[in-house]
Amino acid sequence: MAAITGLGGVFHIVKDPAVTRKWYKDYLGLDGEYGPMLSWSDEKGESPYSLISHFPQGTDYLAPSTANFMINLRVDDLDAYVKQLQDKGLEILGQVDEGYGKFAWIIDCDGVKLEFWQQMEAPEDGG
Repeated sequence: MAAITGLGGVFHIVKDPAVTRKWYKDYLGLDGEYGPMLSWSDEKGESPYSLISHFPQGTDYLAPSTANFMINLRVDDLDAYVKQLQDKGLEILGQVDEGYGKFAWIIDCDGVKLEFWQQMEAPEDGG
């Protein structure tokens, strides 16, 4: 059975993503290829990571949710997990393979968009 394996990240809307990203780098020491990143090594010798991603006001990436944030959850097998969600009657908003990872989205019972992510390869800069 496919399962959630951890927090992939928190994505939120900010006034100026570049300023916010710089703040996270300067004050918290968090930076990476895709924004502020937390990286570690797991028991398999892989390099998973979690993100804090900042999106500009007016973005439609979190749509159709009206919340100013989205939660990204890591999964071990996206295709199997999506099937499990569909078998439970949940609507999948979309699914895509970006090469570095596979993604799918749903809306939770409170209208918050959830993104499921299967990491396919580690980024060059681990933060």
